[in-house]
Amino acid sequence: MESFQKRIAELEAGYEALVTRPNVPDPAYNGIYTRYRYPILTAAHAPLFWRYDLDPRSNPYCMERIGVNAVMNSGAIKFNGRYLIMARVEGADRKSFFAVAESPNGIDNFRFWDYPVTMPEYGEPATNVYDMRLTAHEDGWIYGVFCVERKDPAARPGDLSSAVASAGIARTKDLVNWERLPDLKSRHQQRNAVLHPEFIDGKYAFYTRPQEGFIEAGNGGGIGWALIDDITHAEVREERIINCRYYHTIKEVKNGEGPHPIRTPQGWLHLAHGVRGCAAGLRYVLYLYMTELERPWIPIAEPGGLLMGPAGEERVGDVSNVLFSNGWIADPDGRVFIYYASSDTRMHVATSTVDRLVDYCLHTPADGLTTGHSVETLKKLIGKNLKR
Repeated sequence: MESFQKRIAELEAGYEALVTRPNVPDPAYNGIYTRYRYPILTAAHAPLFWRYDLDPRSNPYCMERIGVNAVMNSGAIKFNGRYLIMARVEGADRKSFFAVAESPNGIDNFRFWDYPVTMPEYGEPATNVYDMRLTAHEDGWIYGVFCVERKDPAARPGDLSSAVASAGIARTKDLVNWERLPDLKSRHQQRNAVLHPEFIDGKYAFYTRPQEGFIEAGNGGGIGWALIDDITHAEVREERIINCRYYHTIKEVKNGEGPHPIRTPQGWLHLAHGVRGCAAGLRYVLYLYMTELERPWIPIAEPGGLLMGPAGEERVGDVSNVLFSNGWIADPDGRVFIYYASSDTRMHVATSTVDRLVDYCLHTPADGLTTGHSVETLKKLIGKNLKR
């Protein structure tokens, strides 16, 4: 008993040191954003009472009974003055679930709420759920839109990998009690759907990503836009592509909307991820684009290339060479907290401001899609600077 209590005390001390560690800005500077040195959530941030049976009679060897493998791909929202992220927590059994972690400042001291989210089922129970986007909609509800994964009923005998995906929809007033709505109905698989925060012509609007398969986009052209009459029976009837994939770019394989866009005086500011192939597999990076304020489906600016790519330890993890974001928070003073995961393993934060991100979008050259165009763009900047 004494050794059990001693070990628990050591674990608790280590946990508190991790959770309360101050985060510090990375000194690297590009004028656009500031990364922070330490991950804000990892598997080690899962509470000890999630992982250990704290009763020495039933756990005499003080073993971890329920393992947590990773914390990643988190939605985000400012709620009652606290910075909350809706984390995807992946257990050692490979099943993901949602759990809320909160921070007083959005940078560090993130702590999970005592219990994970109990998400009601819709239809056939999901094998896995993940990557929730949170939207505080003008209708008064907070919506969570997330990927629902089930085994492909058309898979060949012995094929235990093929899956089908749909966009699950749920809503809440307190992030504790959730009402599950029917999944988004679509002709395509939809692993990546995001609810716009405002009505458009009295309708709900979704950013979509039509895919022909669970992994491959196929003929899916990029990030889509669809209007929905009834959120309680959401169906994509018409879909237009508003942010396209292009050959030999950061988004040649696929792209997808991250969190819902931020309203600015100049237009809607969008954060997205782009995927390309490389010798090491697939590389995921983050990029920005903007659309018109009154017509959010009309693009007005997109800087060439990536905003953020994996750096340092971010490149290593369960699925290496990946950055993914489905959550950010814009404070009233204009500060923006970008929450992103690295390599399907851990969560990070970077900060910027609305003004900086808009300036970046509107004044950074677009991708000309050829080497020659890239060189000419670079030469213009060089020439301008050398004349000073």
